[in-house]
Amino acid sequence: MYQAYRPKSKFGGNNSNYNRNRFQGRPKRSFGESIDPNRFVQKATNFNIEIPTEIKNKFADFKFCQELNRNLQYKKYEIPTPIQDQSIEHIMNGRDIVGLANTGTGKTAAFLLPLINRAFLNKNERVLIIAPTRELANQISNEMHEFSFSMKVFQATCVGGMPMGKQIQSLRRNPNFVIGTPGRLKDLANKNFLKLETFHNIILDEVDRMLDMGFVDDISEILNLLPKDRQSLFFSATMPPKIRVLVDKFLVNPVTVQIKSRDTAENVDQDVVRCSKDQKLEKLHEILSKPETDKVLIFSETKRDVEKLTNDLIAKGFRADSIHGDKRQGQRQRSLNLFKTSQVKILVATDVAARGIDIKDISHVINYTQPQTYTDYIHRIGRTGRCGKTGIALTFVESR
Repeated sequence: MYQAYRPKSKFGGNNSNYNRNRFQGRPKRSFGESIDPNRFVQKATNFNIEIPTEIKNKFADFKFCQELNRNLQYKKYEIPTPIQDQSIEHIMNGRDIVGLANTGTGKTAAFLLPLINRAFLNKNERVLIIAPTRELANQISNEMHEFSFSMKVFQATCVGGMPMGKQIQSLRRNPNFVIGTPGRLKDLANKNFLKLETFHNIILDEVDRMLDMGFVDDISEILNLLPKDRQSLFFSATMPPKIRVLVDKFLVNPVTVQIKSRDTAENVDQDVVRCSKDQKLEKLHEILSKPETDKVLIFSETKRDVEKLTNDLIAKGFRADSIHGDKRQGQRQRSLNLFKTSQVKILVATDVAARGIDIKDISHVINYTQPQTYTDYIHRIGRTGRCGKTGIALTFVESR
């Protein structure tokens, strides 16, 4: 062990400015649960053991069009992941799907590939994809660009923090795919730039995260404005009661695809750093100076604290950057790219980065402030220990 140790609103309401601002980041929580620090201490177990799952298909078996198969071959996609293997055929057959799988299991390709294939064969197909954060929406957009290269299947990405004018121009071109976050999509629908009645395919990605962020009413409003005759795909890591209510209300005879997987935390060595409040920054510098501390994601609770900590680290000579809800989307994307390419070794973030960011080889996750809930903790430390590797998670616990 390390020692030293929202109001409900309707389309067309009078709160559009309020709603547009509140969707830029996660709604502030007034309180969290009390977490026993002992839950932050756990060694990685069996990190090199995969849970066996029988794969019945190859990508070549799905009868995608030649152009999509060419792009898959270029990306060296031959064998699907379990969520892809069990979902793609159902999606191609028009079934509603509830896909339960952890982040990093390939679920984005599971829904993108069959729908790209459908849109290529029928240019009138329109697909709406809703994601909880700007980062995840952009990640989906990037994957779609690679899968649909030279296929003339077009997309528009509509997220907060970016100029609405450019997004409106993209929508006027009638793209096959619209990918966005709930707040911006509602704003565009409010202004009649997004015609929800034209979409016969809807995907909700990371539904549990969207409900955690308070979007259940907004999602319901969007779903109510879509055509009744549609295909609905819900993807989530868990199935809390609120999601079950949405499934029962909006999906028709859905197929449930559940991929058994180990808890993300099993790949992560977890420990606490006990120290007084006055010692925290000095102790963090000590940890970051260790040679094994290679690429580090640090979580702090507030935007102000994230900026202050980042400036302190830069002043100490560390290559650090920050990401939080007050940054414009372009700034956030630049910070992520610098971290992804190891031009900076430390990224300090609020919980906006806890889900939907897939960056390889993060060696450490450090909770400089304790998360509000244990679920938040699991989401945070899930950024390390990926692809069969062991990660390290450290949580600061202030001693008195």
